[in-house]
Amino acid sequence: MTKSYPIKNGKVSILLHEGILGTSGKTGLAFLRYSEAQIVAVIDRQCTGQSLSELTGIPQQVPIVASVAEALQFTPDILLIGIAPSGGVLPPEWLPEINQAVAAGLSVVNGLHAKLAPLIAVPLAENQWIWDVRQEPKSVGAIASAAAAKLSCRRVLTVGTDMSVGKMSSSLELNRSCLRRGLRSKFLATGQTGLMLGNEGIALDAVRVDFAAGAVEQAVLKMGSECDILHVEGQGSLLHPGSTATLPLLRGTQPTHLILAHRAGQTHIRNHPHVSIPSLSKVVELYEIVAAAAGAFVGAKVSAIALNTHHLTDAEALLAIAGIQADTGLLCTDPVRFGAEMLLGAIAN
Repeated sequence: MTKSYPIKNGKVSILLHEGILGTSGKTGLAFLRYSEAQIVAVIDRQCTGQSLSELTGIPQQVPIVASVAEALQFTPDILLIGIAPSGGVLPPEWLPEINQAVAAGLSVVNGLHAKLAPLIAVPLAENQWIWDVRQEPKSVGAIASAAAAKLSCRRVLTVGTDMSVGKMSSSLELNRSCLRRGLRSKFLATGQTGLMLGNEGIALDAVRVDFAAGAVEQAVLKMGSECDILHVEGQGSLLHPGSTATLPLLRGTQPTHLILAHRAGQTHIRNHPHVSIPSLSKVVELYEIVAAAAGAFVGAKVSAIALNTHHLTDAEALLAIAGIQADTGLLCTDPVRFGAEMLLGAIAN
């Protein structure tokens, strides 16, 4: 399991330039939506002075400021890097601001692939830290053996038609619904944002590919023995030409249920218009065929579809949901917008 740091008890500022309205701000936006930490400022020069709740729909009254210097007036003690761009590269123009934050005494949470600690030019004070979240666990080294199939718990894995379509949010919402019902449920984080939120798990894309499925399996065996329902955060997509994480997750979790996440109206892989997304019925068939894999997996079915309708009005969202239910014959909802009770009902059977 990946080591975590005391974010929950800190005062957090989120560095999110061009992330509120852009396509790379999912880490910061998810932290705003789900974290229990005290968030005192969002730094986004594109949206300075505007209402965060009106821009995002997230019910947080947090000021948006233009720079780290402006954020310091709110006395944060942690700076969280809130973007998750393709390739996980730190924009070089951000480094002076990050050094400025460190010089002011802030600790830093970095979920990018680029390691931040070697780039900090300012010496750290006592009790100040840099958390590079994407680190391979020290215990990595075991090869997966399909041992998770022997667990008695339900193992619910979110899968997707693309990256960044709502897999983590769907798993978090499902876990919340389970806990509200008093069920013995846990969420297993497999990416940087889930770990930043304080959940147990691994930074899967920091694990060497030979050991990725084994790292998932070890985490599932540990957490699955402690609950009745384990919600595993999905990563990537079988449809994405650059994705490597979905197969290790299928192998390591041996899922009993799959939830398919999709962004309403999306017809091709983002940034790759030549890679089309087929009908959702075809995608369901693909995931179920791979999940069966000639006996190598338990053979999970897609139980329901989690539809990301963030860009639609309520009326448009309901129409999109109804259309997908009619096309696929599967239950469908937007778990962030309308709650995850319908999805939970689909995996309870």
